[in-house]
Amino acid sequence: MTYEDLIPEIRRLAIEAGAKIMEIYNSDDFDVKVKSDDSPVTAADEAADALISAGLRAAFPDVMLVTEEQSESHKERGDTFLIVDPLDGTKEFIHRRGDFTVNIALVEKGIPTRGVVYAPAKERMFFTLADGSSVEETGDFDPAEIGATSPIRTAKSDNAALMVVASKSHRDQATDDYIGKYNVQDSKSAGSSLKFCLVATGEADLYPRVGRTMEWDTAAGHAVLSGAGGKVVRFDDHSPLLYGKEGYANPFFIAYAPDVELKEA
Repeated sequence: MTYEDLIPEIRRLAIEAGAKIMEIYNSDDFDVKVKSDDSPVTAADEAADALISAGLRAAFPDVMLVTEEQSESHKERGDTFLIVDPLDGTKEFIHRRGDFTVNIALVEKGIPTRGVVYAPAKERMFFTLADGSSVEETGDFDPAEIGATSPIRTAKSDNAALMVVASKSHRDQATDDYIGKYNVQDSKSAGSSLKFCLVATGEADLYPRVGRTMEWDTAAGHAVLSGAGGKVVRFDDHSPLLYGKEGYANPFFIAYAPDVELKEA
């Protein structure tokens, strides 16, 4: 598998999965089930997962695949693998708020190096190129052909007037307490992995996450942010956030533009 092979494939699969998700999103009604961990799942999660996982296994049969909706894959261990969240932001989807994404990433030696984040309801798509740099694509999102793209870079942050983005569904007092340590010009809420992408494009400087996430929630956004010059570190000791951990659960973390002067937890 080369990066030149990988990028068009994960982009295509994200777009095709996004189309399936939007069919269900725009329907009159859809069923919501509850998984064993009490998180919701819809037909859109399952349809997107089936499409993406089949496509990745056909294209890259020798690469380990971890996907949120297939619990058997969570028992796999390795330091290089593809990781998928077919519909990140299911709560946003259920409430028809639009802040949901399709996420596909490649992790190598514990680090997300390539990825795609597609927000079909927002008509925004972010991905890494073969060289590792990140772009935002605009246009019709033709699955077969990459359209017009613009390079994205993190902001040159002003620590006296930071823009902060935080979770729409999971914001709590601990998050607000940490944000309060900074000089904040403004803050916004966003769902799903879009928060990483807002830091990647310079629309925000800082995204702290003081709450539970899994590696499939963050890997693609992490890759996009890294390709735009940003960083993701553990909340407790500011060491790099690594992947392939037991159970694929993340510690609390901070995603940020490199000029931000991080505060202690």
